[in-house]
Amino acid sequence: MQARTPLIATTLLAATALTACGSMAPATPMPAFNQSTLPAAVQVPAGQRIALETVGTGSITYECRAKKDMPSDFEWVFVGPDAQLMDRAGKAIGRYFGPPATWESNDGSKVTATQVAVAPAGAGNIPLQLVKANPAMGMGAMQGVTYIQRVATQGGVAPAMACAAGNAGQKQVVKYQADYILWKAAS
Repeated sequence: MQARTPLIATTLLAATALTACGSMAPATPMPAFNQSTLPAAVQVPAGQRIALETVGTGSITYECRAKKDMPSDFEWVFVGPDAQLMDRAGKAIGRYFGPPATWESNDGSKVTATQVAVAPAGAGNIPLQLVKANPAMGMGAMQGVTYIQRVATQGGVAPAMACAAGNAGQKQVVKYQADYILWKAAS
């Protein structure tokens, strides 16, 4: 009888644990993107609806160049991004690259855009951004995109290392991540 007691206790403990797990609520889905917390400058105008939410992970290249109006001074100049676009489930759905800033879907459709506004995103992070899309090229996911927001930025700022005549022309690549929210006109 003593040998059965630990077995019964173990069985009861396992049943209790399974019951507790079974009564746990399923994981709540990620809430829909809400732009109301963003600075007004980078909010999409009324009359638009979210078409696609993506996460871009990649790099931004900077080059040490002479300043345009002061050739004896140097600065890190943005050259362009290269990032993989993934949906919220982590599936690769396209690419973001430039210049010009281009969002390309795996279906071959792509869109370029013109910057409308930026807003600070915190120390060490590239700014939030709102761009107005140009007409899409190709049929697919990018067709009809009107605006794109860059939000939830992490990293991507110009290198901290010195930029001077001695390293003019040198390129540095920095890692970054950002959410790209693509909008279309509401029907």
